[in-house]
Amino acid sequence: MSLWYQLCDMLPIEMLHWDFMKNALLAVLLISPLFGISSTMIVTGKMSFFSDALGHSAFTGIAIGAICGISSPTWVAVIFAVVFALLFSYVRSRSNHTADTLIGVFSSTAIALGIFIATLGGSSFTKYNKYLIGDILSVTGAEIGMLAIVLIVVIIFWLILSNKIMLTSIHPQLASSRGISVRVTQTLFTTAIAIVVTLAVSWVGLLILNSLLVLPGATSRNVAKNLKQYSLFSVLIALISGIVGLCLSYYIGASSGAAISLVLALLFLISFLFRKVRM
Repeated sequence: MSLWYQLCDMLPIEMLHWDFMKNALLAVLLISPLFGISSTMIVTGKMSFFSDALGHSAFTGIAIGAICGISSPTWVAVIFAVVFALLFSYVRSRSNHTADTLIGVFSSTAIALGIFIATLGGSSFTKYNKYLIGDILSVTGAEIGMLAIVLIVVIIFWLILSNKIMLTSIHPQLASSRGISVRVTQTLFTTAIAIVVTLAVSWVGLLILNSLLVLPGATSRNVAKNLKQYSLFSVLIALISGIVGLCLSYYIGASSGAAISLVLALLFLISFLFRKVRM
């Protein structure tokens, strides 16, 4: 972290005079590629609302951790979200219902359970507001280290399984005929997304988390001509939006997560118009 601080001090940028902005920028540089990589898998797999459901389950895990008096409820949320993802995969593999129906069932149940636990015994819900809005300016050095580890793991995961995930999402029967275990691939995919979503909730906010996990991939899909461009553009779009949104939020005094989401929405609109012109 000291090396990063020294590098930031060399730059003639006002907002980097503050340590919390240095931490926030480094967190954005780490979490944006996570969103970009995850987004391609989510959009291709037609699981856009699944990340939203996982956010609800993460909130339930945080509420459980807080009720139990655990100082860092994020780890409880990670465990709960992974269990939630595995249960979803199990039910999906043994049900005739479509994915969006099952997502609706799991999502509504998770958020209802979370609110129930959070308000149990007449407890105030206001202490959980930070998880709804998010605050990346509060990220600590230890959390940045954890983000770095998760990013490395997700990159390795993506390099090994990205083609299998794409094929499984597009044509499960063809994937199965080529010896790919569709159930295992989908389970690993949902587990990875669960971890990314849970770690991002407290910094990005539950209310806009889904947009950050969907818009990079959706925007990239408008302009990419092949799978390599699709993944590369998604990561670049997430990085650009993260940096621009963070700077914008600092200078106008707005929510960082909301600013990043709006920049992503603007880039999606531009890419959509460009796509229409190109066609």
